[in-house]
Amino acid sequence: MTTGYCVKCRTKREMKDPKSITMKNGRPATKGTCPTCGTKMFRIGKT
Repeated sequence: MTTGYCVKCRTKREMKDPKSITMKNGRPATKGTCPTCGTKMFRIGKT
């Protein structure tokens, strides 16, 4: 699983439903949701 920082919980957590995306500038990133509070999570870098 992929970890990311949840801004609402202020902790690093495992992402729920992580998806690999490419940002507008061409860099890879991962997008998902926090399993605890449901806030969107985002992590820049290789997935």
